[in-house]
Amino acid sequence: MQREIMEGAEAFAVGILIVVVVTKFIGESYTVSGSSMYPTFQDRNKVIVSKISKSMNHIDNGDVVVFHEDSKRDFIKRVIGTPGDTVEYKGDQLYVNNKKVSERYLDYNKKHKQGQYLTGSFKSSQIKGSNGEMNIPKDKYLVLGDKRQNSVDSRFYVVGLIDKKK
Repeated sequence: MQREIMEGAEAFAVGILIVVVVTKFIGESYTVSGSSMYPTFQDRNKVIVSKISKSMNHIDNGDVVVFHEDSKRDFIKRVIGTPGDTVEYKGDQLYVNNKKVSERYLDYNKKHKQGQYLTGSFKSSQIKGSNGEMNIPKDKYLVLGDKRQNSVDSRFYVVGLIDKKK
């Protein structure tokens, strides 16, 4: 009986150690709050966020990231522009580095938009944190929600370009 208790305690300790290592170094659980990424993610969806991608500098256009807007709020958004990129929207069409980019993840929202445009028109040089430059600065990212008409993202002055540290 005592041996079984010790084996159970060891298994429990190993399980706790694995959870600590995974949440500290590999991934973290996150609960989506809001509809800014609908239909990709819905309110109260649970996701595991990789910590490895950031540490290995593997954040690419199209990736979905979670970032700390401030000490109380985390946002989940899609990366549209990475350091060095030029980003421009012309009438709901995305251009990255002057190349037309398809955004298939927006198909549903384009069909259900209110008004003429889902995203509208803007240039990366108009985003807070760009210093008026077309190229996104080093260690900065331009992020947008998939439900563009209901998303507080890089287009808004309170968010702007996201710093890599966030």
